[in-house]
Amino acid sequence: MTEETSASATAQAADADRGTGRASEAEGGATALAPKPAHRGEAADQVTVRMPAEGAYLSVLRTATAGLAARLDFTLDEIEDLRIAVDEACAMLLGQAIPGSSLECSFTLEPELMTIAVSVPCLTPRPPADDTFAWTVLSALAGNVEAYVDNGDRLTIVMRKSRAPSGSVTGGS
Repeated sequence: MTEETSASATAQAADADRGTGRASEAEGGATALAPKPAHRGEAADQVTVRMPAEGAYLSVLRTATAGLAARLDFTLDEIEDLRIAVDEACAMLLGQAIPGSSLECSFTLEPELMTIAVSVPCLTPRPPADDTFAWTVLSALAGNVEAYVDNGDRLTIVMRKSRAPSGSVTGGS
């Protein structure tokens, strides 16, 4: 029940800030930018969280992930998978992050899909190998996963998770 309450509170806070364009500051310097309202012809909301690239702040990111996934009506199992996937992706990135830098996580929310891009600046960025056990686990939890180096010094892991169809009945005749 604690996880559901936390996810619900996060989703309600996002609803309260929706459209204000305000940035809210969490304890310890983590900054969450309120979702931008979808404009005509635009189907996705964008939420960005920026925080120190330190493991101590990952609980903020896990809570934000759960709240946003709940907002999209992901199942409790899918929400937990995403929380673990974000944690695992961050663990892969933090080892290469420049000390004292910021970790940035961008969530793109579409009706049936959540895209999560986590990135950190690095001195010599190396995308994680996709033939490791950790990568296999991450892919199983998050669906589609890719990693790349952007602007020569920023390592990014992108996860795309589709929501299970709701109310569908499977089976044959």
